[in-house]
Amino acid sequence: MTKSRDVLVRCRTHLINYVRGVTKSFGKRLPKCSSESFHRKTQGEVPMELMAALNPIYDTLAELHERVRELDQVIERQLAKKYPEVEVIAQPFGVGVLTALVFLLTLEDKERFPKSRTVGADLGLRPRRAQSGDDEPQLGITKSGDHYLRRLLVNSANFVLGPFGPDSDLRRWGLKLAERGGKSAKKRAIVAVARKLAVLMHRLWMTGEVYQPLGYPHRPPPLS
Repeated sequence: MTKSRDVLVRCRTHLINYVRGVTKSFGKRLPKCSSESFHRKTQGEVPMELMAALNPIYDTLAELHERVRELDQVIERQLAKKYPEVEVIAQPFGVGVLTALVFLLTLEDKERFPKSRTVGADLGLRPRRAQSGDDEPQLGITKSGDHYLRRLLVNSANFVLGPFGPDSDLRRWGLKLAERGGKSAKKRAIVAVARKLAVLMHRLWMTGEVYQPLGYPHRPPPLS
């Protein structure tokens, strides 16, 4: 079910990128908006000479939106209810039911990881390092583990660091990383926040505690 939703979302993204690219080649830039609202907010902005070619794509985008919405309802109302831990895992802003559910189903057993901080590395969110003499330059992430869950965590990190993300210790930490400069600083910050999210979600799963966005304790309370 979750993988089917992912396929539909990627198809929608591909079509949106195509429409934006075609209209841009005709000297028109479509307004920024969410993927969910793209078919409603931009169709009226398409140049007249492109309407015949793009209207069928807009019809497809509207249909994809409905199918994704239906799957979201099934996931939230049926699948998530089978796993009460999802509600605990989904507490941090940006995670959402879908990401929490995929996290739970992918890891399967929370006891696999005696320490929560190892979860991010298992999901391929740890940077690789190339040792050469005294230098240890940081490379890209290892990308091991489940790529779908990794992509969901990165998307969640984007929400955390985005313009509408509420204040939290995690957001403050990520924004400081992004401010260090360099063209890759923002990308590194997003990956780092995704890794922290994975650790946090596992800790919440293990302890069942209530997440505090600000002033969250660094050490988990003892398990009963």
